[in-house]
Amino acid sequence: MPSPLGIILIQTDQHRYDCMAHTGHPFLKTPNLDRLAAEGLSFENTFCTSPMCVPTRTSQLCGQWTQQHGTLANFDCESPYFLSPDKPNFPKALKRKDVSLDFVGRWHVHPELIPTDFGFDTYVANSEYHNYRKEIGVKPFPIENGFIGNVDPYITPDQSRVHWSADQLIEKLRLRVKSGKPFYMNMDTHEPHLPNIVPEPYNSMYPPEKIKPWGSFSDSLENKPYIQQQQLKSWEVDEWTWENWAPIVGRYLGDISLLDAQIGRILNELESLGVADDVLIIYTTDHGDMCGGHRMMDKHFVMYEDVVHIPLIMRWPKVIKAGSVHTGFVSNAIDLAATFCDVMNAEIPETFSGKSLKPVIFGDETPIRNDIFCSYNGNQFGQYSQRMLRNEKWKYVWNATSRDELYNLENDKFELNNLAQDSSCKGIISEMRKRLWEWMVETDDRLQSFWIQNQLLKNKKI
Repeated sequence: MPSPLGIILIQTDQHRYDCMAHTGHPFLKTPNLDRLAAEGLSFENTFCTSPMCVPTRTSQLCGQWTQQHGTLANFDCESPYFLSPDKPNFPKALKRKDVSLDFVGRWHVHPELIPTDFGFDTYVANSEYHNYRKEIGVKPFPIENGFIGNVDPYITPDQSRVHWSADQLIEKLRLRVKSGKPFYMNMDTHEPHLPNIVPEPYNSMYPPEKIKPWGSFSDSLENKPYIQQQQLKSWEVDEWTWENWAPIVGRYLGDISLLDAQIGRILNELESLGVADDVLIIYTTDHGDMCGGHRMMDKHFVMYEDVVHIPLIMRWPKVIKAGSVHTGFVSNAIDLAATFCDVMNAEIPETFSGKSLKPVIFGDETPIRNDIFCSYNGNQFGQYSQRMLRNEKWKYVWNATSRDELYNLENDKFELNNLAQDSSCKGIISEMRKRLWEWMVETDDRLQSFWIQNQLLKNKKI
């Protein structure tokens, strides 16, 4: 099987799966993401390894589940532990095949070490954008509204951070194509992570009065873990109505359209350089965003589809059949790490736990998984252990220190009705607990113990 000249990974931060036109959003404009899907391969059931930045990005780098590499939370947590550059990772595997590696944008893996410490050749940090604003005489980001966000009145779209990031990637791309050597590139954006500070016309592109509430917005959180109602109070959004949320959602959507425009610029550059058919371009995100779903802000302490179900699109015209769709379950971080190695004919490290998507890229429609897992261990408001198991119909969330959750996704796609204590679901939840325990054993989960085993195998759980 042939290898591409290069791989370009565009990875964003907190992009919901349902926030693209081709995945069903009623009015959001994402023509370039839609073009990627129409000309390539879209994955309908891709999930993050953890609905949090640093654990998932670390999983992608070293190809392991969160509990295997041990980076359980972001930098601002009670028990920080971060990946060692001595651990096998995909950049080092690609280097052994003489692949050039560039990283642009948001690193968010280690608080002190940078991509070049882990095998990349070059690194352009997001922080350099602040110097760019100074150089062109533009004021800093207006941050007076905190996480709620606001318009950026000082810049045009061409002066935005995500446009600047695309400029950096395009500059690297021109150099790599000219060299003729195989390459791998990351462009990791902060966008559309909150706060959404968006220039016009994107700030006003989606008027609040035209935005309807998410299907989960009516959730009373009855019969849900206590922490979910506490989250509303922690974020001080417990009294908010949809009138409070609609402007925030509008800016979030505007940020996605601004991001989409930069993807178009990159696609056009590939065509201008004459290598569009020879480059595998991948779009994904680290995790999703509640953005008002279930009335919640950001993420944390939940495993709702809003934060765990994410986009994954690939285009490689020489190989991938246009308009292909894969419905099997994929874990974006660990499976992409294995895929990067496999596609570039590099040896996949034995420590990797992911499954290569190379067969899918070359047209094999066989699912690589029948179900998918996700884990969370707390952040910001304290430690809190969760494990999720999801299949086509059911989602089970084991909450170590609170009541469990079980959702029938066929009948309740917005996850409003927790069936974990429903007597008619005893058989289902027993089967899923057993399957979850098997995964915990398989991945050497640190939470394995006699007490947890009793919870999951003997149903000694609320």
